[in-house]
Amino acid sequence: MPKPPLPSTAPPLLAALLTALSPLTSMAHGPDDGAGGDGASHWGLGLAVMPETRAYRDFDNKTEVWPILTFENRWVRVLGPGLEFKLGRTGPLSYGLTVGYARDGYKASDSPFLAGMDKRQASAWIGGRLGLQTGQVSLSADWSGDMSSHSKGQKLRLGAEHRIALGEFGLAPRLTVTWLDSKYVDYYYGVKTSEVRADRAAYLAGSTVNTELGLRLDYRIAPQQMLFADLGVTALGSAIKRSPLVDRSTLPEVRLGYLYRF
Repeated sequence: MPKPPLPSTAPPLLAALLTALSPLTSMAHGPDDGAGGDGASHWGLGLAVMPETRAYRDFDNKTEVWPILTFENRWVRVLGPGLEFKLGRTGPLSYGLTVGYARDGYKASDSPFLAGMDKRQASAWIGGRLGLQTGQVSLSADWSGDMSSHSKGQKLRLGAEHRIALGEFGLAPRLTVTWLDSKYVDYYYGVKTSEVRADRAAYLAGSTVNTELGLRLDYRIAPQQMLFADLGVTALGSAIKRSPLVDRSTLPEVRLGYLYRF
């Protein structure tokens, strides 16, 4: 799972900022790299450009620009659209409690095909995280549950990443597998009987697994400045692909940005 481009980590804390920075979710779950271990606080500011691509039919995809705020110290770190409270470390194993926000869901106006569908709400999530730093690969496991009770769902994300340093450049390939329970999948991709129409059958979804392959590239243009590009593709699980709301089997991901660390 991708780490932010500098040892601090990535975005937000307050609800408004969580909403603004939620597209950076996939950069939020990188393994613990030890930043903040000296007890000092580390801050970073930057910008990220990314297209918003959804699996829904005829979805109104957009390219958006978002601010990045990063923070980490010995006890907490702001990462992705969320916050981790560090509980401790045992050798190479670190663990913490997480609170986050995900901009899942849609409004009926987001696509002509979604007309007549009830709005699906974005949710706040709470859970736990384990990170394991081996000699070659950084491993992580994140479990979370829907704190807002919109989907009442759960997620379990397992990831592996290996960073290769090439002077001022860095390459970090990753593999991420995410299990989504049936409540989550049915809430966001199911079709209730009240939402059925001639070209949209009722659909009760089960649990599924999404798989992502990705690559992060970063370039240190100065001691405190970094350019980064994060590229990935997610293969959607079968329960999502079978939904009448969905017209694709994969989702591309592209993020380009700049970060200045104080």
